[in-house]
Amino acid sequence: MAVLERPFSTTDARASATERREGMGAIPHEVGTAFRVWAPNAQRVSVTGSFNDWDPFAHALESEGNGYWYGDVVGARPGDEYRFHIVNGELELSRNDPYARETTNSAGNGVIPDLAFDWEGDAYRLPPLNEIAIYELHVGTFGQTGDEKPASFEDAARKLDHLAALGINAIEIMPIAEFAGDRSWGYNPAHIFAVESAYGGPKAFKAFVKEAHRRGIGVVLDVVYNHFGPGDLDLWQFDGWSENGGGGIYFYNDWRSKTPWGDTRPDYGRPEVRQMIRDNAVMWLDEFHVDGLRIDGTLFIRNAEGQSNKPESDLKEGWSLMQWLTGEVRERGKLAIAEDLQDNDWLTKPTEEGGAGFHAQWCAQFVHPVRAVANELDDDRRSMEKLLAAVAHRFNQDPFERVIYSESHDEVANGKSRVPQEIDPGDPDGYFAQKRSTLAAGLVFTAPGVPMIFQGQELLADGFFEDTRPVDWNRLDEHRGIAHLYRDLIRLRLNRGGATRGLTGANFRVALLDEVAKVLVFRRSYEGGPGDDTMVVLNFSHRDLAAVPVPFPAPGKWVCRLNSAWSGYSPLFGGEGGDVEAGPGSFDDYPAQAAVDLPAYTLTIFSQDSNLKEE
Repeated sequence: MAVLERPFSTTDARASATERREGMGAIPHEVGTAFRVWAPNAQRVSVTGSFNDWDPFAHALESEGNGYWYGDVVGARPGDEYRFHIVNGELELSRNDPYARETTNSAGNGVIPDLAFDWEGDAYRLPPLNEIAIYELHVGTFGQTGDEKPASFEDAARKLDHLAALGINAIEIMPIAEFAGDRSWGYNPAHIFAVESAYGGPKAFKAFVKEAHRRGIGVVLDVVYNHFGPGDLDLWQFDGWSENGGGGIYFYNDWRSKTPWGDTRPDYGRPEVRQMIRDNAVMWLDEFHVDGLRIDGTLFIRNAEGQSNKPESDLKEGWSLMQWLTGEVRERGKLAIAEDLQDNDWLTKPTEEGGAGFHAQWCAQFVHPVRAVANELDDDRRSMEKLLAAVAHRFNQDPFERVIYSESHDEVANGKSRVPQEIDPGDPDGYFAQKRSTLAAGLVFTAPGVPMIFQGQELLADGFFEDTRPVDWNRLDEHRGIAHLYRDLIRLRLNRGGATRGLTGANFRVALLDEVAKVLVFRRSYEGGPGDDTMVVLNFSHRDLAAVPVPFPAPGKWVCRLNSAWSGYSPLFGGEGGDVEAGPGSFDDYPAQAAVDLPAYTLTIFSQDSNLKEE
């Protein structure tokens, strides 16, 4: 393409620039909008848009001498569309703003943002990590009831009362950065600063966060920095430069570019790219009031091949970038979660010790054994030893450095199904599916860790997750009892009745493991004593077990706080359970024991009333 020959006009830009404004992308102010973009290999850059009839000669940007270009345009207002026109040799390129806060769509134009929003004094803060229960959701399917288009933030906000009633106090949202098309899981970000237009855009997301905070629910956002795109990616060869056919200034241009999702790994060693990713993380925290970030696929940020056992492929600059990001999160008193899934303590070690600095990480050492035990058809092949290892696992001796779950977006797709479906493909609403899936969920809320469930889990959702299949909210009527069970588990896990503080504590001790009977009993405590010590008793057998001797840490009455076999949870259940009286016992290190009836595939939780006096 021939180079433009008409001279660029800089008059308007210079005349309006009474001060050089800080920031990147479109920077609206009282009389216009300033623009700044990084294009180090360009000879000329201008901003075109609806405010100048897309004339590439109207508003040239000035080189700031460091690869950045800047200009100020009087009359360019929020809501106006714009792009950058870049000239590099014989190339003329029309590029979207890498920092665009809003786009018409993933393949469209940038939109000058209206940053004004009335937060009405919002100052929400997440509870401590040991007092959080997370609900993972996908905006496009969470609030939908069957329409052809994806659900919006407004649709999702209508379900916040359901989550508040369930007892959830944090939601984790799958990525919402603008992606190609209207339907996606969100892990293909085309514009990382823009909020997905099909969901309603940036103001709609701010309104959603505000409504969540009003209900005492924090918002953790999933962000993707291990790759960009690969579709609708204006960042690709952004200013016309590249090497080896690579992606240009924003990407590695050698073997390090390769990821499972395309050759689009950002160049974590370039200061400008590092700054952009940092700025993106800070934007979500500051401008959108999100309470934390869950950084996707950290293994592919820290290792070019996604292989922990290949240190020669480690990306030290990727590790240091994660340290920078977690430092920004911690400085704001918010939450940083990693999805690494490699059982690596260094992800949650402090940065001053060389760690990545995350507060917690998703725990593969929990989900896979727990699902295997729940899905196993044959009791004799169900390993209680493996189950115990999953329950007891921790990072850096801190159980709350791990997020534990039996379902997540990854675990209920990609060839895997919802737990009830995997337990009984022919009858995912039946007895075995209900019994064993709720046993797995019971472990999520009683094992030491940060518990998380996936959207629809409390409705006994079946099948598998896909971005075209909305949550079937009609199942709430059919399985209201199952939802009640989840509500009770969350209430006890967060100690809202004041009698199960132990479930918020770090202390864990096995009291009984019977590989033959398939019984596991463990003790959770914060400091110990009545109202604190909590005993969790599980029967992973199809047999009802009568008068099983169970150890207790103190004699006296132990109140049954939950029995997952209660008929109120499902008409297919039938074990009512009850309180027990613990007397002298013969278990090592446990001074008392009681005979407990254990219905098949049941979890029971006991604690003592806090008004009891210790002997």
